[in-house]
Amino acid sequence: MNETLLVIDGFNLLSRCYFATSYGRDEAALTRNSKGQFTNALRVTIQKMHALIHQYEPSHIFVAWDVKREDTKRKDTYALYKQTRAELPEPLIQQYETLKQFFDTVGIYQMSLSSYEADDLIGALASKWSKEKQSPGYIYSNDRDLLQLLDQHISQIIAKKQVGDLVYGFKHFQEEYNIHPRQWVDVKALLGDKSDNIPGVPGVGEKAALPLIQQYGSIHEIYAQIEQLDPAFNRYKKKLAEGKELGMLSRELAEIIIDIQEISMLSWEELTFMYDYERWNKEIQSLELNIRIRS
Repeated sequence: MNETLLVIDGFNLLSRCYFATSYGRDEAALTRNSKGQFTNALRVTIQKMHALIHQYEPSHIFVAWDVKREDTKRKDTYALYKQTRAELPEPLIQQYETLKQFFDTVGIYQMSLSSYEADDLIGALASKWSKEKQSPGYIYSNDRDLLQLLDQHISQIIAKKQVGDLVYGFKHFQEEYNIHPRQWVDVKALLGDKSDNIPGVPGVGEKAALPLIQQYGSIHEIYAQIEQLDPAFNRYKKKLAEGKELGMLSRELAEIIIDIQEISMLSWEELTFMYDYERWNKEIQSLELNIRIRS
């Protein structure tokens, strides 16, 4: 039997559906059902899940959810991690709880795990799948941090405006960046990440970060050879030296953790997916979403 894994970055999907359907509207204008539950994001999210399942026909599905940022290893490592992010709106939180119940009812495996972010759960599972199954695996997320997980079996589905979903794989990454996906974390270590409040190396921007990693392979090798740095990077030598501590910290924050015991102990049977259309439609009807799933 052909096996395919579909991994969903839960909050990435739900949040995009929420903000797309709530833009320019206050909370009072958002759609609710007769029970008072917000449904604007639920409807679109479930439709998208159906579309992904229909297109990729996964034998296994896994939805990864973030824990509160205060509960993560990275927050312990760097107190300012993700500090610039706003709190989630209450209607989104409520729909997250409803969606989790929906997934449980229709038999979609999902997980959140204290100390780990969704990226880590995704990374650990993708690595496990690639090693054990060596079959196609797809990560649905617009988070470019996940590019470091790409390999011969794992691809990322990235939503693009107007053109739809792009399946971005190992070869695409190598052609675009001329490095291995595992080296993406070293590029991120130099650049930092404003959305996650990862500092990077001050003064080293996009023009230098990728070429440095293309030439030296990793941030560790850059610092090992900094006294003999290529003259083409002379203008960055002082900035690199002064920003070494931040660069190393940023690499630690940007690297996805793939060694997670709870993931390694998962059996693939737990993630097996069988589409029960009757059950989906029953739950959709109970939420009053005004859609119907068809095979």
